[in-house]
Amino acid sequence: MKPENAYAAAGVDVHSGKQSVEQMQAAVNATFNAQVLTPLGSFGSAFALPTGFQSPVLISGTDGVGTKLLLTIAAQKYDTIGQDLVAMVMNDVLAQGAQPLFMLDYLAVDKMRPKTVATIVSSIAEASQKIGAALIGGESAELPGMYAKNHYDLAGFGLGVVEKDAMLSATQAQAGDILIGLPSSGLHANGYSLVRKLFNLNEPDAFNQLDEKLQTTLLTPTRLYHPIVGPLLKKGWIHSIAHITGGGIVENLPRAYGSDLTAHLEWGSWPIQNIFDQVQSAGNLSLEDMLLTFNNGLGMILIVTPEAVTPLLQTLAASQQVAYKIGELQPATSTDERIQWKGQAPWP
Repeated sequence: MKPENAYAAAGVDVHSGKQSVEQMQAAVNATFNAQVLTPLGSFGSAFALPTGFQSPVLISGTDGVGTKLLLTIAAQKYDTIGQDLVAMVMNDVLAQGAQPLFMLDYLAVDKMRPKTVATIVSSIAEASQKIGAALIGGESAELPGMYAKNHYDLAGFGLGVVEKDAMLSATQAQAGDILIGLPSSGLHANGYSLVRKLFNLNEPDAFNQLDEKLQTTLLTPTRLYHPIVGPLLKKGWIHSIAHITGGGIVENLPRAYGSDLTAHLEWGSWPIQNIFDQVQSAGNLSLEDMLLTFNNGLGMILIVTPEAVTPLLQTLAASQQVAYKIGELQPATSTDERIQWKGQAPWP
């Protein structure tokens, strides 16, 4: 009888790794386009820049999905977390006006389970395809002893391209510009360490004891904004964009305009989904905690020229996309906060 491979005896199953690649290959290959110059499995991934750019600028981003991973483990549901990864990375790239080019992923597991690994990577590929990005490569690593049973980690790197004179930046935002909020799909992939604490989800079985609707809501993937915003970028209507991730509106929106400006936002100008009320109530969280931790219903905020507001909203409405006029930029005084709030706040 042939002795067990020494590496396998140490806990690394190379055969299962090959099976995982075989099962994910069709989904990954479906993202390839004419710019992808190397097949899956190459040592490095080659990608040719699209033609037609005079002064192309590459915009890169990298991110993960945090402890939302633990809920996928508890639910044994792995077919949506890939969209969280792609959105967390490529929504950032989009915020500087870039069109997506490609994604790379890193998946580390305690044990190579081909079906689970293929499901995760296929979900990354499907989300990449939705925004026109190629998933040109990545790494799936089996790390026995590093992770608890059934646990894994996930990270991604993305690249986009934009014409140099079409880049968006905080310096372009001006007094009088209007703030247009795009709704989130829920919590996205931020604040889950707090959510897990508030709903007592430290044990895997606890998640499955939640109301089924709440389970689904907590696993709802982060929204991909490129299909909505990409066509608008070509119109020249947008000065700057804020992707509302960790730190919420109060930390991310000011990154999209200069210190000489203040954003005036009005409570009630956009709907806040019920999940945020549930989270606030579960921990009796202060308004400050809610603002610093969650997106509270807005996943992206566009800073738009005043004359573009009507055609922009009409364009979105024509494609059944909802957007809200939530405020405007005004000159800052020495005593102004970066954001001034008007109206009745939803929480004390």
